[in-house]
Amino acid sequence: MTDLIRLVLADDHPIYRDGLVRSLADAGDIEIVGIAKDGEEAALVVAREKPDVVLLDVSMPKGGGIGALARIMQMEVPPRVAMLTASEADEDLMQAIKLGALGYILKGVGAEELADLVRELAAGRSYVSPGLAGRLLVAMRRPQTPTAPPNPLADLSKREEGILKLVAQGKSNREVGEALDLQEKTVKHYMTSILQKLQVRNRVEAAMLARQYLKG
Repeated sequence: MTDLIRLVLADDHPIYRDGLVRSLADAGDIEIVGIAKDGEEAALVVAREKPDVVLLDVSMPKGGGIGALARIMQMEVPPRVAMLTASEADEDLMQAIKLGALGYILKGVGAEELADLVRELAAGRSYVSPGLAGRLLVAMRRPQTPTAPPNPLADLSKREEGILKLVAQGKSNREVGEALDLQEKTVKHYMTSILQKLQVRNRVEAAMLARQYLKG
């Protein structure tokens, strides 16, 4: 009997994700050992389950598929990873390949073909959806120009930016609440969200980022 291919699937659309799980499970030689709905959960599930193959959607909360890919490829023995996405953006494609993705699959693929691609990935063979492969070659040959690093505060709402700006000025949660006419517990809730989005451990680290990236 052929060994089962152990697969982790990450996508934030439950109907699409559940349909994929059923389709791939019907293949017979693919075992779904974990699912995830965001980038952060995907990295944790992969670390726990140690699958053979991982399929990641690019557009997910909490770092998305690209963020998950970066964390997964830092593991001691990373699995084969492919992006399964609707994004045809050159920057997503290039970033995924540079980070170590073995495949870049567009979501229009049929169930049987996807199962075949999972088998190809498990065997260590790469795949880029037709139409993107040529663009990938062109992009790789294009002279690279330095780009500014991404702003880690980009995902914050205007309210969260306002709160973080005051925190960077050294104000306590109570003082922030008084300045913005918010209850202290509401400010604490916002700060929890801010720390998670910035992926920092405490308000001191958050304040350091604020001083670097927030204007005014």
